[in-house]
Amino acid sequence: MKSFPILTMLCAFAAMAYGQATNQQTEYNLGFEKINSASGFAEMWSRAGVGYNVTIDTVEKHGGTASLMMELKGARVGNSFGFCGYTLPTMYEGKEIELRGWLKLQDVKDGQVGLMLRINGEDGKTLQFDNMQGRNIQGTRDWAMYSVKLPLPADGKKISIAGLLIGTGKVWADDLELLIDGKDISQAKIKIIKPFKADEDKEFDKGSKIASIPLDARRINDLAVLGKVWGYVKYYHPAVYKGEHNMDYELFRVLPKIMECKNDKERNEVLLAWINQLGATDTVTQKQKETAEAKIVPDLKWMEDGKTLGQQLSARLTGLQNLQREGPAYYIGMVDNIGNPEFKNEKAYNPIRYPDAGFRLLALYRYWNIIQYFFPYKHLIEEDWKKVLAEFIPAFVNASNEQEYALALLSLITRVNDTHANIYGSSPALEKFKGIYYAPVQVAFIENKAVVTRYLMEVEGRSTGLEKGDIITAVNGVSVEDLIKSRLAITPASNYATKLRNIANDLLRGADSTMSLTYQRGKATGTVKISCYPRQQVHANYEIKDTCFKYVTPDIAYMYLGTIKKNYFANVMPGFLKTKGLIIDLRCYPSDWVVFILGGYLMPTTTPFVNFTTGSMANPGYFYFNTNLNISEKENPDYYKGKVVILVNEQTQSQAEYSAMAYRAAPGAKVIGSTTAGADGNISWFSLPGGISTCISGIGVYYPDKRETQRVGIVPDITVHPTIKGFTAGRDEVLEKAIEIINKSSK
Repeated sequence: MKSFPILTMLCAFAAMAYGQATNQQTEYNLGFEKINSASGFAEMWSRAGVGYNVTIDTVEKHGGTASLMMELKGARVGNSFGFCGYTLPTMYEGKEIELRGWLKLQDVKDGQVGLMLRINGEDGKTLQFDNMQGRNIQGTRDWAMYSVKLPLPADGKKISIAGLLIGTGKVWADDLELLIDGKDISQAKIKIIKPFKADEDKEFDKGSKIASIPLDARRINDLAVLGKVWGYVKYYHPAVYKGEHNMDYELFRVLPKIMECKNDKERNEVLLAWINQLGATDTVTQKQKETAEAKIVPDLKWMEDGKTLGQQLSARLTGLQNLQREGPAYYIGMVDNIGNPEFKNEKAYNPIRYPDAGFRLLALYRYWNIIQYFFPYKHLIEEDWKKVLAEFIPAFVNASNEQEYALALLSLITRVNDTHANIYGSSPALEKFKGIYYAPVQVAFIENKAVVTRYLMEVEGRSTGLEKGDIITAVNGVSVEDLIKSRLAITPASNYATKLRNIANDLLRGADSTMSLTYQRGKATGTVKISCYPRQQVHANYEIKDTCFKYVTPDIAYMYLGTIKKNYFANVMPGFLKTKGLIIDLRCYPSDWVVFILGGYLMPTTTPFVNFTTGSMANPGYFYFNTNLNISEKENPDYYKGKVVILVNEQTQSQAEYSAMAYRAAPGAKVIGSTTAGADGNISWFSLPGGISTCISGIGVYYPDKRETQRVGIVPDITVHPTIKGFTAGRDEVLEKAIEIINKSSK
């Protein structure tokens, strides 16, 4: 349910910022007064933004002698923005951090300005983030104070602050302040961090010392057993739980010994000795939750197999299950007030893109065990997850280059069937594999055909000779059907409709600056050779809805949540409440968090709409239901009395699906459209060796009666699929059906 488009845009800054501010300074250049003589810019500040001028202004200022000024020069390029950022270490004690600053605006349009505050954890992972998105700060305004507040995570490593300009115009920033629990940062108490023993283990910082792993059936089986035992010990052994051992490096210590084993008996003895040397475990047991009450229970039957593991190893592993695991954990946490897992100290081992064989096997083990113990939808994978571990060992071990390694990871992630799960951030190997050149037209699958739906670059798109509504049947001589078949296994998504959505996004990419496309237009066919362009050029002209509120007829209101803002409702809803029908278009990702604001207008009384399952740190692998959450908590005699219709399709994902669940609870509401993305629940990020960033849905999302939403998505009450004929004619058949339903219901 989390939004991260702007966060993704700032990844480059985050990577740059993470390497700065290693000194424990306590005085900061927050007034832009200190100027670096070499750069002529503010000391310790970084600036960027294609087409944006980011400078120090000594004429216009709020206080002191200078201010920061950002201005768009010329035309805006794609989704570019201007920013100026500063990074400092998170070395302070406290519960809340606040960034204050004075801003002045001049003619800011088509975007917003704001202050950004971001807390990074291990390897630059985002723990907390706010850039004032949704506050709609634009236009012309005189100097005014603005503020961003965030919880201060105990495991934060870096604080990043920035001034941000998205769109046209000019903005000044000055006299910034950072406060910890309301006090200036200069007065904040510096925390004393007691290092974990695991952090002091440096033996394999330069490599696992395992260059290759010869494989045969015997060794694959041993490595599968090792992967299961290693992950179980990682999350269940009390000493590991407390951070006394670096489990990445423990793997590299035991792995060579496993490779030398000739039979099960030797392997089991090696594993038993390794577990025993991790330290004695106390005999304090913890109260076990009732298995009958759990939505998901951990798959631990494998460790009770004395025939395969031997009686001693099986007993040792089983004994760990009931031992007490309390307090902060080294590798796992749970996000406050939400409950999705927070994966800590999972190092990405940057900047190595193609890690050695030991680290590649570590990547497989890390991912497999995260799914094994902390994926709320593991029961929906629909295959034996243990067999998946053994299956992928050769792919990871034998990957001969960066691309093969990245594709092995992508194939593994695909098997989880979670649209949230993917490889994010920069992966040059995957970019090269998919193609660095893009056609200037976009396709979408309509009636299972790849249909040209728009021009990404208006002039170049039209010059291809392709028309909207053309069906692409082959790309560079390869049929679209064959391309789909080849890409399904490396396209992560919860269901087939969403796989097609994602395949469409990359279908017209290639390694060359030209591409041959075969198309069908009515009964005619043809082939064109078109020019292709780098990403930053073709994505410059994405179409944007002209409005988020309108009347499609005098008595039927329409709202598009892809461009909505919280502060719009007070002005718009009084008129909308008088209509006979309200259409809520969720064929998009909501631009603001309005679930409860809009829901409050639609519900006459306290109305439950969702339930969640969350995992357990103390008992990894268990997931339990929480209490139902209500969309409204009060009686509302003035609720909306008209017909509510919610539009969905494969673009409806995560927060959009959550929103659809909420609005569906309105009296008589109908959902119409087609299969949604089937991925809901706050996402949990983690890193994999090779600088790979990925995530999973971190909590389970269910209807109050505990029906599934993952993979199946928000099932429409009335299914309506767009047709090629309707699209070519410029019709929105789903919207037309919504209007028809409202008109019929009012008769």
